Amino acid sequence: MCLAIPGRITAIRGADAADRRAEVDFEGSVKSASLLYVPEAHPGDYVIVQAGFAVRIIPEADALAALEMARQPLLPRTASTRRASSPLLSGAGP
Repeated sequence: MCLAIPGRITAIRGADAADRRAEVDFEGSVKSASLLYVPEAHPGDYVIVQAGFAVRIIPEADALAALEMARQPLLPRTASTRRASSPLLSGAGP
């Protein structure tokens, strides 16, 4: 499983749909992504990028909420919280 972090398109290069590429800013880390699957994307849009391709445009509010959640520190899990959250360990299984 992978975790997708939204990135904001800052620039687009290329006129031909097959060659259009976007510069995508992921909280300060800028990467290039193909726009082959989202040709309607524009600078300012938030996108999800997978394997070098922007695969989905997402609403700004959703992107900002996801980025805020990603900034939250992970809480350490203890044996009791793992047991309570796992049906196999809590005995709640079949």
